[in-house]
Amino acid sequence: MGSLCPTTLSSSFHPKTLNLNNSPQNPSPRQFNLRPLTTIVCSSQYETERGFKFEIGDTFFRHKSATGRDLGVLAAALYKNSNDKLRVLDAMCGCGIRSLRYLAESKADFVLANDANEECNGVIVSNLSIVSSEDEGRWKVSHSIANRVLAERYVERDFFDFIDVDSFGSDSSFFRCAFDTVKIGGLLYVTSTDGFSSGGHRPNHSLAAYGAYIRPVPYSNEIGLRMLIGGAMREASVLGYHISPLFSYYSYHGPVFRVLLRLNRGKPPHGIHYRFIGYCESCGHSQAISWDKLGQMKCPCGSDVPDSLIVSGPLWTGPLHCASYLTEMLTLAGEWGWLGDGMKNDLDKLLHRMIDESDPNLPFGYIQLDEIASRAKVNSPRLMTITSAIQQEGYTVSRSHISNNAIKTNCPMSECIRIAKEIQNVRVI
Repeated sequence: MGSLCPTTLSSSFHPKTLNLNNSPQNPSPRQFNLRPLTTIVCSSQYETERGFKFEIGDTFFRHKSATGRDLGVLAAALYKNSNDKLRVLDAMCGCGIRSLRYLAESKADFVLANDANEECNGVIVSNLSIVSSEDEGRWKVSHSIANRVLAERYVERDFFDFIDVDSFGSDSSFFRCAFDTVKIGGLLYVTSTDGFSSGGHRPNHSLAAYGAYIRPVPYSNEIGLRMLIGGAMREASVLGYHISPLFSYYSYHGPVFRVLLRLNRGKPPHGIHYRFIGYCESCGHSQAISWDKLGQMKCPCGSDVPDSLIVSGPLWTGPLHCASYLTEMLTLAGEWGWLGDGMKNDLDKLLHRMIDESDPNLPFGYIQLDEIASRAKVNSPRLMTITSAIQQEGYTVSRSHISNNAIKTNCPMSECIRIAKEIQNVRVI
């Protein structure tokens, strides 16, 4: 995959092995192409988020992305609490609301707010000035394409604890530079809005962007998250690192796929969760297929229907979340008064649901209740009813944060169908 980053230095002289000064290494105005505050004036439009009134001018802004920003701010704050320092690079900052919140809520020591559009300068500077003046040195604004600012920071050995790349489409082209620029043990918050690829409608594009050939399956939105993690894992391994997903978040608007990754040195301690996923259209069964079994792919149902087994990959097949990390986020959100506030996108429910999804007994994918009903030829059962019935059978089950009418369970599809039929028979009696 092409990259705008310079060639990685040899392991004997990699910048990440150096003892850098802990104080923020703020680049010079010339390096960051800074614009004076009064250079550009945008039309004034104001929005409010988490108590902050900020200007959006003519920049792109979406209210519905607030939950993703909440998650990022909580994660950055946890890093600050654990490491006593936090330097953030917001690679595509837009109007600067994320940068503002990293400064004000996560207590970042320094934020580099970058956006390629120089016409956003006045809006960004105005918003960040809500927290502190530019002279105080807690933030700088730059206007470069994301890969350029990442590559420049890498060359200057100016590494960051937290890098947020909130891009449009497929952001796989930023992986290499971002991994070079984030500190070992640091956090990378990546984004994809490529719903066509995750839905299997552009397999050649997903292959080029993420190294995964994707075909349509009923849980395509989870595939989007696994495609994003898998692409990041592949790029990290090229540089001699491995990544750990701390949480994975899907939002229907866009759609938007966001994943928080921790960068670790060396190979993963428990092997690589990087395999193919097979889905049988005949019976609805899903399975993970290892590389050495590619020539022996078949569904346990023994279907003789041609092309009934749909295979996608390679993808990340490991856990989407870290339950202990999400629990810390939930605790911090409670301390900040963010839970139970009656918002439409209830952060309390989301974090609890993501924690439930983290159960190690749960496999990848989710099952839509409508698919169970269609295969069982019954009316769709109530979610709580079938969840309770599956648990009584001894299986693990949780709701999915991705789809309100779906469950994650280790109960086979054949058993789900049987349970749905029994529920229907009880209703008839």
